[in-house]
Order: sequence, then C-alpha cells, then structure tokens
Amino acid sequence: MSFAIIGGLLLNIGAFLTYKGKIYDSVIVYLFADLCWILMAYERDDFWGVISISIGVVLGFLAYLKMKNGKMNKNLNKEKDDL
Repeated sequence: MSFAIIGGLLLNIGAFLTYKGKIYDSVIVYLFADLCWILMAYERDDFWGVISISIGVVLGFLAYLKMKNGKMNKNLNKEKDDL
C-alpha cells in the first residue's frame, strides 16, 4: 500500500470525524495524512512538494493548538448581536 493511498484513507476518516463533530480528532488525523503525503513526495524526489506540504502541516498544527487552547474567536453559533 502506498503512502498516497494511506493518506487518502486518513483524509476520508478525518472528513467523517469532522462530520460527526469531533474536530480535534479530525485535525490530528489530517496531520497524519499530511505526513503520508510528505513521505510520498520525498520518495518521488519532489522537493517543492515536501516544502509546500510541510508548510501546510505547520499551519494546520498551529491552528489546532490555537483551537485547543480556546484562543479562536470564531464561533458558528454566535448571534449577530454578539459581533
């Protein structure tokens, strides 16, 4: 099984977890999918692919930490008056 297939399966699992409302769990699964794609790009000697995916992983992890610490101000259930 290739890293692309494993990453794709993890992407589907992450989407299912997002659908179920388990956002923190889905972000972790998405990060593991990204790691599979980094390994796939590395195996194919795709330097720019490794760099771009790595930047995305870092930004995704920072967003996860911000959500986990409760520092995200966006809430989908906010009333218009709360803005």
